[in-house]
Amino acid sequence: MRGSTRDDEEFTSFVASASPQLHRKAWLLTTSSAAADDLLQSALAKAYVNWRRVSAADDPTAYVSGIVLKTFLSDRRRRSSTEVAVAAPEDAEAKDEDPALRLTLLAALRTLAPIDRAVVVLRYWEDRSVEETAHALHLSSAAVKNRSLRALAALRTQLGDVREPILSPEAHR
Repeated sequence: MRGSTRDDEEFTSFVASASPQLHRKAWLLTTSSAAADDLLQSALAKAYVNWRRVSAADDPTAYVSGIVLKTFLSDRRRRSSTEVAVAAPEDAEAKDEDPALRLTLLAALRTLAPIDRAVVVLRYWEDRSVEETAHALHLSSAAVKNRSLRALAALRTQLGDVREPILSPEAHR
């Protein structure tokens, strides 16, 4: 059972301010606009049910970001969805000089296992440390390093000569 109208107003305000950042993370994880919308909706529903605990956290956006990540990984393990994305999403926030490079990278990201994709997104798009990534994914630091190396090697194999501008963390700031 939900709390007060005040809780609902706080949650609505939170959603309005945090949704763009959370949607971007969901989109990077899913590489599909429709799937990102679904993932964010599921995560926000979970956050709403537990809003008092979420709002009491030091950083509610980080808390819900963790919910997005856990929901993504949980949904991938379940493999219950049979939806297939057919069009590449537009990234309204992207300011790339060459959008073709971004689309090439997203296509390559889709080929990675979900946990490897999550490692790449957290380490290189969100510029998190190995330890922060390990904590978020409930992995050891060694596992994060191993998955990073393996995922980047797979991306380099797929991307060939176009990889340098789009795999560097500076390209995503």
